[in-house]
Amino acid sequence: MPQKREQRYTILVADDSEMNRSILRSMLEESYDIIEAEDGLQAVAVLQQREQEISLVLLDIVMPNLDGFGVLSAMNKYNWIDSVPVIMISAESTHTFIERAYDMGVTDYISRPFDMMVVRRRVINTIMLYAKQRRLAAMVNEQIYQKEKVNNLMISILSHIVEFRNEESGLHVLHIQTMTEILLKSLARKTDKYVLDRETINLISNASTLHDVGKICIPSEVLNKPGRFTNEEFAIMKQHSQMGADMMKGVPFQDEPLVKYAYEICRWHHERYDGRGYPDGLKGEEIPISAQVVALADVYDALTSTRVYKPAHSHEKALTMILNGECGTFQPLLLECLVESSDIIQQEMAVDTVTRGDQRIMENTAAELGQYEDLSATDRTLFILEQERTIHNFFASISPNILFRYTSTPPMLSLSPVGSQRLGLEETTVDPYHNKRVQELIDLDQLAELAQLLQGTTPENPVVEFDGSVLLDGRFKPVHIICRAMWSFEDPPQYTGAIGKVLETREEENR
Repeated sequence: MPQKREQRYTILVADDSEMNRSILRSMLEESYDIIEAEDGLQAVAVLQQREQEISLVLLDIVMPNLDGFGVLSAMNKYNWIDSVPVIMISAESTHTFIERAYDMGVTDYISRPFDMMVVRRRVINTIMLYAKQRRLAAMVNEQIYQKEKVNNLMISILSHIVEFRNEESGLHVLHIQTMTEILLKSLARKTDKYVLDRETINLISNASTLHDVGKICIPSEVLNKPGRFTNEEFAIMKQHSQMGADMMKGVPFQDEPLVKYAYEICRWHHERYDGRGYPDGLKGEEIPISAQVVALADVYDALTSTRVYKPAHSHEKALTMILNGECGTFQPLLLECLVESSDIIQQEMAVDTVTRGDQRIMENTAAELGQYEDLSATDRTLFILEQERTIHNFFASISPNILFRYTSTPPMLSLSPVGSQRLGLEETTVDPYHNKRVQELIDLDQLAELAQLLQGTTPENPVVEFDGSVLLDGRFKPVHIICRAMWSFEDPPQYTGAIGKVLETREEENR
């Protein structure tokens, strides 16, 4: 196994004196990579381009064009000071200068003339301290991400059991969750009548996936009957609301908000604003807002989805039917939210389960990280995650290639919508080792070889390229697979899976 290369940290030395820069370079270049800036403007330009690389700034105060305090102002403005420590080295030793420097975020202050050993020791201490903080922040990030992932996974497993028994596609619960979130966010913007902060919206959206859990208790001959119910059958079907609520009453942790919202949604998501719903005939604001929103989302998805008893209606047709009162009465304010969010609802409902699930996890991770005030650059973290989500969505939606993500524990292959369509898969998430269709698409020996190559990568060399053949568009075609192995933040890092794409190659290239 190749020996791990020792990490070299990068130091930016900003000083207008060539002699001072030369002295600091000769002292430190044996252990560190050095970047030099001749004035404050150059220092800011370097930070703009290479902030992620720089582990420390050694900064002079008196410089032309922009002095050291100007550099500190820029670092505070762009939040660089949160992740890049600064040691100020200057001949200015007055109390006023030193106090101002510390107030602006410098980690240490060294007066000239300086002792070489002191400079080296302070540089090492500062870099190691910030490196440790970054590792801790990464660990917290990973733990929060994994917590969100497990929470979503457990709720999805339970809700998909219902979908499986109900012989539906598995998309219904995700659609309800997505639309509930969209409507709640719209409602929060329109009124302060309800307490709808980020955490509450997240809880209600998660609880919405359990809205039909009571259907587990409904006989399958009723649950999956094609055509209209008889009065007796409809009376049996309506019992799922009460049964779901009874299940929620029986779970532990009754004080948890998630359980409270799940109970409300299970019991009352078939109530209607005019009192003509079931099981309790609640009217108007007697119906909790969580149940009102899920009721509207449930009706919309039922209209736009294929069922054993009906074809799918278009988005426009569904909106018309709801607004005309053909599906029962809903709160006027919620109907306004439905109309105003129409475009985003249509767009989000077209996003596959994997992408949307990952979006929610990333958003919740970023939001929870924002609660940790001692973690550096939380605002930037949230912005970067949101930006990456947008980029991922856009490229996944327009890419003609088969994009995929694989997790090793549990073994799960997630495909882009285009990928699942070209491979002839009904679902976008499958277990590659226990799915017969996947085993028909690619030879198991090829799959095992690719898995072995990925497991043999390292965090320093994570990319694998592989030539094989896959059943595409009904026939086997030569493909080139490019993967990047993913690794955990643990020490030592653990292989967790891979992301990649499948490129169709011309057959003549393989002759």
